[in-house]
Parts: sequence; structure tokens; C-alpha cells
Amino acid sequence: MSQENRLEKTNRVNLLFDFYELLLTEKQQTFLKYYFHDDFSLGEIAAEFEISRQAVYEHIKRAEQMLENYEQKLGLLSKQQKASEGFGKLERLLAESGISSADKQQAITIIKELQEL
Repeated sequence: MSQENRLEKTNRVNLLFDFYELLLTEKQQTFLKYYFHDDFSLGEIAAEFEISRQAVYEHIKRAEQMLENYEQKLGLLSKQQKASEGFGKLERLLAESGISSADKQQAITIIKELQEL
């Protein structure tokens, strides 16, 4: 797997983890945090928990599959990304429109508040 693909995968897992972390078991949460957030190797995690590297790998793979299953069923990440794109389009549209500066600023403030939800 290329470095770019690995980075893409890591970013996706981290985003999915942000949405669905609490739906995973405590062990799955811990292994994903160590592996993807803290950049521990399989060997380091295995040593920490006194299990085999293969067992760590299987826990991580299973957790990744669970995250993808939750996303497939609930689509929270996808919805968030679409909303973010829509807000960006609205901001650009407002910047190009002929409405007053005060109205533009008020609309941008509302967009930013909605993005924070």
C-alpha cells in the first residue's frame, strides 16, 4: 500500500472513529487509538497487552470493519461531508452576490453556527 493510500486510510478511520467511537468495545477503542492516533506498531501494542501481533491485527481489522458497517448503515460521515460542501458553496455564493455587506455577514455567521452543530 502506498504512503498516500495509507494516509487516506488513516484519515478515514480517524474520521469514522470520531463519529462511532462509543459504538465500539473498549478494547477496539483502545487498539484503534494506539494504532491510528498514537502511531504504535502492532508489536508495541502486542507487548503492551501481552498478546500476539496477529491478535492485535485481527482486533484492529474487526474494529475497522465495524466502523465501515456503521457508516454504511448510518452515513454520518457522508452526511457531514455533504453538509460541509454545501456550506462552502453557500459561503462562495454569498461572497459573489450583490446583497448588502451586513446581510452577507449575518448569513456567514448563521452558516458558521450551523457548521458547528
